[in-house]
Formats: sequence, C-alpha cells, structure tokens
Amino acid sequence: MILKVNDLTVQFKNGLKGIQDMSFCIGNGIYGLLGENGAGKTTLMRVLTTVIKPTAGNLMFDSIPYAEKNYEIIQKKIGYLPQELNLYPNLKVEETLMYLGTMAGIDRDVCEKRIHYYLKRTGLYEYKGRKNKQLSGGMKRRVGLVQALLNEPQLLIVDEPTTGLDPEERVRIRKLLVDFSMERTVLFSTHVVEDLAATTDHILIMKKGQLKYAGQASQLISETKGKLWTYSTKNQEDSKWIESNFHVTAKQLTADGIRFKILCEQRPLEGAVPAEVTLEDAYIHINHKADDCNKGL
Repeated sequence: MILKVNDLTVQFKNGLKGIQDMSFCIGNGIYGLLGENGAGKTTLMRVLTTVIKPTAGNLMFDSIPYAEKNYEIIQKKIGYLPQELNLYPNLKVEETLMYLGTMAGIDRDVCEKRIHYYLKRTGLYEYKGRKNKQLSGGMKRRVGLVQALLNEPQLLIVDEPTTGLDPEERVRIRKLLVDFSMERTVLFSTHVVEDLAATTDHILIMKKGQLKYAGQASQLISETKGKLWTYSTKNQEDSKWIESNFHVTAKQLTADGIRFKILCEQRPLEGAVPAEVTLEDAYIHINHKADDCNKGL
C-alpha cells in the first residue's frame, strides 16, 4: 500500500492556509506525525479521511486518486481514531462496537470475532459489558481504537491513541500498532515523542502548515548530534540567566545541582559537554533550529 501526497494545500474560508504545498510518500509500516498545536496535523488527517476536500494538490491512495467519485472506496480502506470521539453513553462497550461494525458493513460473525480479539489486545475484554459513560478517558480511547481497527483497514490513522493511558497500557497499544502495521500503513499522530521512539523510525514533522521533515528519526537524531549540550550549576542566579539566554530543552534537579540540556551550534558555556540526543531533542531542534541558541547575549 502506498499513499502519495503531492503539493497539498488546504485554504479555509477565512483565507488562512491549514496546509501549504505539502508532499510526501509513505508505504507499509508506522509513520509518526509530530507537530505543535496548530501545525496542521488534524487538517491533514481530515483530508486523508475525506472529511475535508483539498484546495489544491493531488493525493493517491493504493493507486486510487482522491476524487469525490472514489471517496466511498477510499473510506472502506481507512480506519480513523480522531482526537475527540463521542461514544454512545448508554450503550455497553460490546454493543457500541457491534453497532459501529454493522454500520460499516462487516458481517456480524466476523465483527464479533474481531471485537473479542481487539478487546483482548487492548486490555478491555473484561469491560465489554460496561456502559461507555462508566469508562475512564483512557478506556474510551481504547474503545475508539478498536472501532478504528474493526474493518482491518489498509490505512489506519490514529490521533493521540495513548492519551490517558498508564505506562503499561501505552506499551500494550504500541505493540498492537506495530503488529498491525506489518502489512498495512499506520499514521500515528501524537505529542508523546517517546511513543514514536519506541515504535518507528519513520516520522513526519509539521509546523505552521508546512512539512519540516520527512524521513528517518535516526537520521534526524544524527543531524542533531554536536548541537546539544549539558551544563550543571548549583547557583540559582546562574540558572535563571541560562534559561533567559539559551534555548533550554530540559532541566533536571540532580545531586550536582541543576542540569540543563541546551541546543546550540557551538559550546554555549565553559564546562558544557556534549549530550546524548533523543528523538525529542531532535524534534525540538528541527522545530526551532539551533542557530538562535544564544537568545540574549
């Protein structure tokens, strides 16, 4: 399965562009989608799920052009977990999923087997008889993920699937997505960079409606090496000065005082040493670039 996006632009009625000239190509596997609030991630997902029509550009999904006459075909190949999902509050979990599966045209026996399988994979099987209004926020997210998986789509788009989950549940969901992506494509939008670092080496980074990076996370990390430094101080005044004058990506209290991680093209302070780069550091670097590391001197 290949999804091709060429020169995609989405302009709203107020004249603002949610996406500007965006192009990328993805195949089987998990692809992480990162970006600040307002970066255009939700707009992109709505275009891919045919909720929004693009203003300009061409999209091709599994050799099928994104055209209104093909939307019904495309929709049957896609599963979507939106950030906001309203479940029927008075229906039980299994009833909800059976209703949604039936509405999607899935055979009842097949649907029942898939519901039981994915409820077990998401740790929800024992709650299948509980009403949706009795579920926690994390449980509702998992029910939403199951509904997106029911038609076993070729393209699964998930927006913040691990929100509200404890660490063990997050690991379970990440493993499910990895297993599911073996012969399919998963677009995984999240603010939790750790989730992507644990599941994929393929990432897309958006900022202000533009694609800032598309490629391997490991390559992005390599490009950030030599531009991230650690520096420790026990002086509170020094601490305030550092935060005011440098691009600090992390701050931690240690036995040696306050340890900073600083993005900078060159050594920012005497005594600063090169730091090990994580995907989160690399993501911050591509968003802000280290050429403005010294903000006030």
